[in-house]
Amino acid sequence: MTSTPPDLGLGSDAGRAATSQVTGGAPLLDFDGRSTPYIDYQSITVLLGLQHPRSTEPAELTFYILGQVKELLFKLIYQEMVRVRGLLDDDDIPQAVWALRRSRRVVDLLVSSWDVLGTLSPNEFNAFRDHLGQASGFQSYMYRMVEYVLGNKVPELARPHRKVPQVNEAVQQALHSPSLYDAALALLSRRGAGIPPELLRRDFSRPYRPDQRVERAWAEVYRDSGPTDHLFLLAEALMDIAEGMCRWRSVHLLTVERVIGFKPGTGGTQGVAWLRRISEHRFFPELWTARGLL
Repeated sequence: MTSTPPDLGLGSDAGRAATSQVTGGAPLLDFDGRSTPYIDYQSITVLLGLQHPRSTEPAELTFYILGQVKELLFKLIYQEMVRVRGLLDDDDIPQAVWALRRSRRVVDLLVSSWDVLGTLSPNEFNAFRDHLGQASGFQSYMYRMVEYVLGNKVPELARPHRKVPQVNEAVQQALHSPSLYDAALALLSRRGAGIPPELLRRDFSRPYRPDQRVERAWAEVYRDSGPTDHLFLLAEALMDIAEGMCRWRSVHLLTVERVIGFKPGTGGTQGVAWLRRISEHRFFPELWTARGLL
């Protein structure tokens, strides 16, 4: 049996090397106290105690856990997009692009979550659907904050959270703050692009309206740049995020249609018809339409 090595600064390369010598390269199996470092670091006991399905249908656990996983990924994407916005404010394009590349992989994880949920048969889902009541992913405040930080500012969609003080404060901050796209346009302006000044001083809580002058500015980035140019790389990294979010919405639509057909949603929407409408939205709209000018 391996024994706990002496404390030699275990949180360092030297400490880890010393530990490996004591264990002979095998994993540690004994720890002081009533827990393990991994349980404590990741709050595993708390995390695994947060699942409370409401029916006896075994498939509900899949739905329940995947919903929680999505919320954690929404949180990660939101925090990363806020950080990228700050990097763009500081004109640090290389770090912003690096973070956007990683964030696209997180979006890919979100998209793949529908592959798991799509394995629920209609009968399995119907066996616990009534237990949802009016609960709907549409009410996810972390997803709403992701939409807001990416620039889809629809103020009325913050209403479900107005009676939850700490949640409402975070949602309202996301709504009224400049979006990631606003930060990108401000950076383009600082680099000499013809971004209309009124777009940079607008009410950031209102929906963004595409502008042909912004479209031309992005088109110039593509005409005058190449794969080594920072603005070109930023444009493509933003498009990666925008495309990934489009895939998220599209696969969401297909999964819902596959599992429940055209039934109304639990949160009051028309279900598939609602999802089809919102799937037509595009984040960073002029990045899409600028391609028609090239």
